[in-house]
Amino acid sequence: MTVLRSIGLFGVAAVAEIGGAWLVWQGIREHRGVLWVLGGIVALGAYGFVATLQPDANFGRILAAYGGVFVAGSLAWGMGFDGFRPDWWDLAGAAVCLVGVGLIMYAPRG
Repeated sequence: MTVLRSIGLFGVAAVAEIGGAWLVWQGIREHRGVLWVLGGIVALGAYGFVATLQPDANFGRILAAYGGVFVAGSLAWGMGFDGFRPDWWDLAGAAVCLVGVGLIMYAPRG
């Protein structure tokens, strides 16, 4: 159950951080306005709180693992919201990152 909770928290964190960055991008680069930027700032702040809910107490481990989730999540976000189509190398790189997440977070330690 702890692993499922952790994976779910990584998903929520990815939506908050990637979504927040995308909202800021849209507000500034696509000239959608200050409300988009403010929404992005709120979402980015929420990401910081979500990360603290991870069951593992090691800040470095959580943020290192989240880096891999961020890579894969960013590609997925681009596909869903910007029409981005990753090539084989993008997908292979994301898969490597997610394997790294699994090793960092869920490898047996003793």
